[in-house]
Amino acid sequence: MALMFSHLFLAFLLFFSLQPFSSQSRIMKSQPQPFNFLQNMDQLQKGQTVTGLQGVKKYLSKFGYYPTDSILNDEFDDVFEFAIKTYQNYHKLNITGKLDSDTMMKLNTPRCGVPDITNMTYTTKAIKGTKDMFFSVSAASDVKRWSNQQLSYNFKSGIPEDEILSEQEIKTAFSEAFRSWEGATEFKFQEVSEDSTADIVIGFFRGDHGDDYPFDGPGRVLAHTYFPEDGRSHYDGDESWSSNPDNTQMDLQSVAVHELGHALGLVHSQDPQAIMYPTIAPGTIKRELTQDDVNSVQALYSN
Repeated sequence: MALMFSHLFLAFLLFFSLQPFSSQSRIMKSQPQPFNFLQNMDQLQKGQTVTGLQGVKKYLSKFGYYPTDSILNDEFDDVFEFAIKTYQNYHKLNITGKLDSDTMMKLNTPRCGVPDITNMTYTTKAIKGTKDMFFSVSAASDVKRWSNQQLSYNFKSGIPEDEILSEQEIKTAFSEAFRSWEGATEFKFQEVSEDSTADIVIGFFRGDHGDDYPFDGPGRVLAHTYFPEDGRSHYDGDESWSSNPDNTQMDLQSVAVHELGHALGLVHSQDPQAIMYPTIAPGTIKRELTQDDVNSVQALYSN
């Protein structure tokens, strides 16, 4: 027993001695999977009740897939099946109406906090399981646009930014993100001091930070940004951010380009290659606008 304990203790020390550190030597945060306990649920049938299903319903409701006036319980009912089918359709998955492995993988992928669907119509016909699925995704014309294309930005965080990355890394990530949108539009962005009034205000926060959209810890909702002309762009300080991510970290510039798309008025794209696609896996570097992104922003400001 003593020998076994000694070997376990040595293995424990070795494990932690080999863990990588970021450029700021921060403690690495894990990337938990919020619905990992629901794995192997593809055989779950309507009418069954499973502990934890209510959490999936709340998640789907948050992002526009589940009617807000429905009862959120642990029962696999018709409305839940329809919500799963709609989620699968939006993310170009096989439409099974079940929590299969591909659907669970997508549900467990870190994502933006802005809803995918903002105006969904549930019909009796659709809920009864026919192939007709009625929903409408908010279009660019549904959101406001900036009246001025000379925009200022600054940083006002609720936590010390040196707990995230160095000041230079943060400013470079956002400067490059703004540059991406400048290349596709007539917008020009200029950083101003923290004490100045800015059009776009960027900040890192943890948990409840006063805007009714509390962050939920690492590996889930990464950030959220308000449409014009609000300008608030918030990032979860509990994420493991990086300017050169490994497979447990989130690339700050990649997420910043996405969120600044919302700041300009863009909604989510269903193109998995687009910057404006709602999910992004840890370790992914996705910094270049696609044609889908360019077309969307140019269509929004075509007038």
